[in-house]
Amino acid sequence: MGYLGIAIHCLIGVVFLVSSLGKSAGRRAFDRFVISVEDMRIVPSRRARSVARAVVVAECAVCVCLAVPVVAATVAGLVVATGLLAVFTTAIAVSVRRGVRTPCRCFGASAGPLGPRHIVRNVALAAAAVTGAAAVAAPGATTPGGAAVAVLGGLLVGGLVAALDDILDLFRPVDAAPGLARGR
Repeated sequence: MGYLGIAIHCLIGVVFLVSSLGKSAGRRAFDRFVISVEDMRIVPSRRARSVARAVVVAECAVCVCLAVPVVAATVAGLVVATGLLAVFTTAIAVSVRRGVRTPCRCFGASAGPLGPRHIVRNVALAAAAVTGAAAVAAPGATTPGGAAVAVLGGLLVGGLVAALDDILDLFRPVDAAPGLARGR
């Protein structure tokens, strides 16, 4: 496994770990995720809780596969991640097209509504996962220093992806800042 495979392995691992933990960090976080799934109007309301559970279990399965230090398990984890990302992308695209403005609970806490940026993010992650599966399966010589840089780079990018909604919210226009007097 070369440096690209290592970096993408870490990137996808962090994204799915943060995602699964954010959704299952407590009953309240999970309930908010269930409401988000229900509000997307992709599955019947009575199935939203079951679908939400299945999503969290599948995301945890990706994390487990990526944690096992066996190439076949890593490739399997990246392939499952690609499939999940394709399903997520399709569901978000359908919801956005219908005008649904439910909060993205992709990583648990964000209250920002689903939108095109989530579709682009998931397509990019799916492309990375496919690339990672191919790169992990290909032999490649590495040095400890190079591997450390690849790990750190993957972890950093994964963390940034997981925090993307929060980062973008920092640049959202504010109509009026709280506490400021108007008309001065």
